Amino acid sequence: MKKTVVFVALSVAALTLSSCGGLSTRPVGSVYADVADPVAATSSSGSRIGEATSTSYLGVVALGDSSVDAAKRNGGISSVSSVDVKRKNILGIITTYTTVVRGN
Repeated sequence: MKKTVVFVALSVAALTLSSCGGLSTRPVGSVYADVADPVAATSSSGSRIGEATSTSYLGVVALGDSSVDAAKRNGGISSVSSVDVKRKNILGIITTYTTVVRGN
């Protein structure tokens, strides 16, 4: 019985500390997260902004197009100067991922 408890505890610790569970370079919030992360940038600046969003429900169904191409289309952008992402998570029930593109 004691070996089983130790095995389960070590397994849970290993899963928590691996992948996106704990040692991430980006902020992770399992209860609530509302963060923005940089992806890429150039030395030029842009006057237009385009966004594209996808949403996940309960981690079971995911809908939307959050690609850079969709964000470029939505902002009327042909030349990209920077790409950022916004992530919002509420208890893992609803998660949104938004790509933000700046350019001309």
